[in-house]
Amino acid sequence: MNDKPVYVTRPYLPPLEELQPYLEQIWANRQLTNGGSFHQQLEQALCEYLRVEHISLFANGTMALVTALQALRITGEVITTPYSFVATAHSLLWNGIKPVFVDIDPETFNLDPAKIEAAITPQTTAILPVHVYGRPCDTQRIQAVADNYGLKVIYDAAHAFAVEDEGGSVLRHGDLSVLSFHATKVFTTFEGGAIVSPDEKTKKRIDYLKNFGFIDEVTVVAPGINGKMNEFQAAVGLVQLKHIDSALSERAEVAVRYREHLSGIDGVHFLPIASQGAANNSYFPLLIQPAYPVSRDELYGILKDNGISARRYFYPLISDFPMYRGLPSAQRSNLSVAAMVASQVLCLPIYPGLDMSTVDRVCDMISAAQ
Repeated sequence: MNDKPVYVTRPYLPPLEELQPYLEQIWANRQLTNGGSFHQQLEQALCEYLRVEHISLFANGTMALVTALQALRITGEVITTPYSFVATAHSLLWNGIKPVFVDIDPETFNLDPAKIEAAITPQTTAILPVHVYGRPCDTQRIQAVADNYGLKVIYDAAHAFAVEDEGGSVLRHGDLSVLSFHATKVFTTFEGGAIVSPDEKTKKRIDYLKNFGFIDEVTVVAPGINGKMNEFQAAVGLVQLKHIDSALSERAEVAVRYREHLSGIDGVHFLPIASQGAANNSYFPLLIQPAYPVSRDELYGILKDNGISARRYFYPLISDFPMYRGLPSAQRSNLSVAAMVASQVLCLPIYPGLDMSTVDRVCDMISAAQ
């Protein structure tokens, strides 16, 4: 057994000396936060890399979600997915909004557009889909429903850094898209996040909201919060951005290796291979189905006992947690696909620097259970 634990994902950490000049500049400038030079540089660099026009940096992705809902003045009910990290629904509760859960598509694990219309009520004001594992939602069908009922669309794009569809960045869809730069994400500032806006006016409102509502030293125009990204986080992001293409390439190589070695095993199901650019390999999920010799949880335990920290991601469903399970939309009969996926999903390790011998060891353990 290898004594070094292997995690589902780990951040790429470039050589420390690359960060040193940025730290020296922060110390020399004496500006640690409040839209300093590195904050401004990172916003511009991300706009260019992601091919979007307006981006607002945040201290973390959850704060960005909360603020996005505030920026669009969302109230009442919002249709969302039960198959996500809890921050998606928590951001609604923090804004006094009622989540309405809709089932997911069995092929993509994203919100099923065919189920949205039946969940709309007079209190519905928006849709909050998630690009699960960085795979794009069916944005055209979701937007068609939203347009028909006059609803806003905010995408939780926490996993979708650098993901594109046939028209460009997936972040251009909806009224707003929200990114996470947490340490487990493809692109990281240790903690961090961002909102992608369609126009300058919306960006300005978001920037006011993330800084207590200040527009100048003596004028407050909104009940904002402190959601600002500091200069150290921005510096980490600027260094990370220099290596992002190689990091994405390494992730893709790991994904290919898993598919090569695990294809054909009874009871092991992959998501379909995404088209070019439509996935960033932020995770590598499997479904461990009944045809496999042991249960998903038993395989999880086998891997864990051998130093492999796979993750049942997302399990449990958000709708299973105490603050949500009393909602009518949280009933299992309403979420049969999501419940099935949550009971079978297992995400395998995938990150830059994960050597192929470890990938092969993981595959051998999965194969040995046959």
